[in-house]
Amino acid sequence: MSATVVIHQPDFVPYLGFFHRLLHADLYVALDHVQLARQGCWTRRDKIKTSKGACWISLSTRKCELSTPIKDVELSDSSSWRASNLNLLRENYRAAPFFKPVFEPLEQVYGMPFEHMADLNLALIDLVCEWLAIRIPRITSSTLAPAGSKSEMIAGIVAAVGGTRYLSGLGARDYHEQDPFVRRGIDVIWQEFRHPVYPQQFGEFIPSLSVVDALFNCGPQATADMLRSA
Repeated sequence: MSATVVIHQPDFVPYLGFFHRLLHADLYVALDHVQLARQGCWTRRDKIKTSKGACWISLSTRKCELSTPIKDVELSDSSSWRASNLNLLRENYRAAPFFKPVFEPLEQVYGMPFEHMADLNLALIDLVCEWLAIRIPRITSSTLAPAGSKSEMIAGIVAAVGGTRYLSGLGARDYHEQDPFVRRGIDVIWQEFRHPVYPQQFGEFIPSLSVVDALFNCGPQATADMLRSA
C-alpha cells in the first residue's frame, strides 16, 4: 500500500493550508531537528485579524544559538506573553460566533507547563486536528537521525518511514530537487489548495491567517467542511 507523507516544521497555529495537507496524508513528520529560521519564521508566530487588519501573534522564546534545533528552543520563563496572547485573541474575537467553544480549549493548552516551543505548537496542532476530525499519526524527525539537507534530507526521511509519496506545499518549489526522490522511487505530489472564503469580522476578507480565525468565525464543524471541499 502506498503511503503519503507530509514533512513540515511544527509551526505555531498555522493556516488552513497546513491542515489541508494533513487531511490528504497518511503520516505527518514534524521537522523538529532543523534549526529555527531567523527570517520569515512561522514556527513562533502567525497572523490573526483585528479591526486594524492582519496582526502578528507570537510566542516568546529564550535567546539561543543560531544552530539550535527547533526541538530545543525554550519558551520564555515569563508568563506575561501567554496572558498577552490570550488577551489579543479575546479582544479581537470575543464577538465572533464561536468564541467561547474555541477560546476555552486554547486557554487550557496555554496553561499547560510546556518548556519547549515545539511541544506547545504540537499540542495546539493536535487540538486543531481534533476539532477538524483529522486523524493522522505523527512522528518527529529528531527520532530518525536524518542526514543531508534540503531535498536530500526530505527524501531520506520519506524513505526512512516507508513512504512512497511526498506531499509538498507549493512554497518548496523554489528549492526542490527531484533527483533524491527519483533515486528512492518516491513520487512528489504538489498540494492543490484553494483557500476558502468565509465570513470574517472587520471588513474585507484576508486569506492565509492562522486557522484560529476560521475556527472563531465559523466553528470547528464548518471549518472542517470547508477544508474538505478546498
